[in-house]
Amino acid sequence: MAIPLSYNMRNIRQRPISTLTTAIGIALTVAIFIGSLSLASGFQASLIETGDDANVIVLRKGADSEIASGVDRETSNIIRANPAIAVGPSGRPLVSSEMVVVTNRDRLGQPGSSNVLVRGVDPEALELRSSVRIVEGRMFEPGTDEVIVGHRIVPRFADCEIGDRIRFQQRAFTVVGHFEAEGSAFESEIWGDNATLQPALQRGGGFQSITFRLRDRSGFAALEKELEGDPRFALQLHRESAWYADQSGLLATTIRVLGVLITVIMALGAVFGAMNTMYAAVQSRTREIATLLVLGFSPLAVMVSFMAESVLLALLGGVLGCLFALPINGIVTSTTNFASFSEVAFAFRVTPAVLLAGMIFAAGMGVVGGFLPALKAARQPLAGSLRGA
Repeated sequence: MAIPLSYNMRNIRQRPISTLTTAIGIALTVAIFIGSLSLASGFQASLIETGDDANVIVLRKGADSEIASGVDRETSNIIRANPAIAVGPSGRPLVSSEMVVVTNRDRLGQPGSSNVLVRGVDPEALELRSSVRIVEGRMFEPGTDEVIVGHRIVPRFADCEIGDRIRFQQRAFTVVGHFEAEGSAFESEIWGDNATLQPALQRGGGFQSITFRLRDRSGFAALEKELEGDPRFALQLHRESAWYADQSGLLATTIRVLGVLITVIMALGAVFGAMNTMYAAVQSRTREIATLLVLGFSPLAVMVSFMAESVLLALLGGVLGCLFALPINGIVTSTTNFASFSEVAFAFRVTPAVLLAGMIFAAGMGVVGGFLPALKAARQPLAGSLRGA
């Protein structure tokens, strides 16, 4: 026969100070755990959402990032003429041969500088990537010294406001627009026309990547076999969405591992706090426990009841931890993308899955912290307990 859960809830309410102290310790641990997961989730989402499943990115065989790749102009022209590529309303193939360069820019409002990705694109780039839209100003004019800037780096770097002049080498470019890209990593880049950016950055020999829209999504495997098997090229093809998802894996995993390590260290303190609270509860309720045994409740039922009480206490801390963590949702931060060595701005993402993971983590702390006190309660000598020993 199980002891009613209401018995445990009543006992938790009777110890408000120790309950609150333990719950806050667990809450802080859960909040940090959720923070590390939401940080990794936000970074990974910014790269995963960069890709479009209908788009294909072409790089040099063996390249593990765009900046390590190189595709010559002749190859670009051959790919552009492939009939598997979709055609836009203008009648031109939806292809963008792109120069990708890392430049160092001064930070805004703080000392120092950081790397920013500059992307030279073709006029079809916005049509090719439907998630990218101008939110302020206008698109740059092809063939002019104009650029547009991802809106997330506008407040973080100097000379990114509309009308400002950004200097690359010995040539200055005017910022004419800001763009959004549904939270993707493109929002941390500066875009301009290939024809003007390439000579300014002394990159006139070719491109780092080629991105195009498939006419038929199901034709990817055939096109991959055709281009990768062509002896004239040394290319690798990826679906754009899969490519950027792979690019996010290493850093996202590193963030999660470091976050979990820090949280585990904090969790030890929270578990000891829960354990002390439950030991105190067992010590103060020896007669009560003996009475339960006399009434016919088994030692196992007593143990399960105390374990349930510990888990309830931990879940209370978990709820508080979730509430503590919610305000960080949407806060923009930045880190260095290991693949490009450039800064990527992204937002914390406190998702339902992350909150659920936090509650499961809290329940786990309750189980660990409550096991030994519950075992002690179940093994308590009946005769000594009835005498108040």
